[in-house]
Amino acid sequence: MSRAVVLRASRRDWVLTAVITVVCVVAVVGAYFSGSLRATDLHPADQPVPEVPATLVEIPAQVEPAFTLANGAAPQTPAGVQPIATNGLIIAADGDTVRAVDAEGQDVWSYTRTDAPLCSLATAWDKVVATYRTSVGCGDTVAIDATTGQYSDTRSALNSEETVPVSSNDRVGTASTDRVELWRSDMVRTVEYGEIPAPQEAHTQPHPECTINSALTRTELLVVSETCPDAANRDFLRFQTTEPEDSRTPDVNATAEVEAASARLVAVGQSAATVYAEGDTPELISFSDDGTVTHRQAVPSSPAVSESPTLFQPATADLPHHMTWFDGARLYLFSPNELKVTRVIDGALGTGVAIGARLLVPTADGIAVYDWKTGQTERTVPVDRGSYRGPVHLTVAGTNLVEARGGQLVALQAAPA
Repeated sequence: MSRAVVLRASRRDWVLTAVITVVCVVAVVGAYFSGSLRATDLHPADQPVPEVPATLVEIPAQVEPAFTLANGAAPQTPAGVQPIATNGLIIAADGDTVRAVDAEGQDVWSYTRTDAPLCSLATAWDKVVATYRTSVGCGDTVAIDATTGQYSDTRSALNSEETVPVSSNDRVGTASTDRVELWRSDMVRTVEYGEIPAPQEAHTQPHPECTINSALTRTELLVVSETCPDAANRDFLRFQTTEPEDSRTPDVNATAEVEAASARLVAVGQSAATVYAEGDTPELISFSDDGTVTHRQAVPSSPAVSESPTLFQPATADLPHHMTWFDGARLYLFSPNELKVTRVIDGALGTGVAIGARLLVPTADGIAVYDWKTGQTERTVPVDRGSYRGPVHLTVAGTNLVEARGGQLVALQAAPA
């Protein structure tokens, strides 16, 4: 008959247990006080916003300010900060806080982070994607569901210190002079291109010695423009897929050389791209995705490009009938497939928005209403902007027109007749 074995802890066992417990508590407390969790505060929506929000369907004869939001935290560019809207909500960044605001000017949800500055802000997949600068560069990213204000996905990885957002309807990422990366909806990286810090494998990047000056993406196409040290007075366009077999190895399908002092991407389609090429006679040059030139047109010098640092972020807007680019003095309209220039709107203050069969463009007098078919100005909706004289970019959020005026977002509603 076997005897039960009684295990008794010695004093040494109790001491070791106490030490391990203290170490675990210290680690948890240390992680809390040193980590980003303590520095963040998310206030989700009380209830989800409607999946199909009310939208502006008729162009008002008169408008008046409904409310104004500070929008000063997002990085400024020579072309100004463009407005961000999704699901009928205006997305604004002010100080440490990113907020979603409804058509009445009320906060629907907000996210505050006090330990790191905002690098970039974008939207895709009905999410708001905010990237912050920490000890690993602009590599700490959070995606928030736009309709609920709940956390969706996060990522943290090494990245450059200075970045601009690169996004389309189905990809979001960042670009710097060193590298470009794109993420899919769950924040998993699908592309990294350029000079990679601490690469897992050598020789996976084709041109790490080059300096990136612009990048744009749409659907399955990513196009990067760069300057290389062994090529004077010419830049290179790299046409690549947004989802190669291995994210660490870019799938560059074509390269085009641009003989110019500098070439900056200003439009991208599903299978084409257009650059502004600086020179004695500036040009807009369009390429198919195999690197072939399809169109070129002499244009006036672009203030947005000439005033830009090495890394250029174009002010673009994809509209139902055209891709558009604001060059700092005028608005270019491109055909959606070949990206041929179809119209130039002089006197524009920024990018516009489509409502029905009409294009609305901010001008010094207000909001000009253009007929897509004829290109003629039908009328101008007057807007009083006070003493503000900078770029103005336009979008629609719910039933409001929204103007981005530098560090402010101004919601405009229909005024009584």
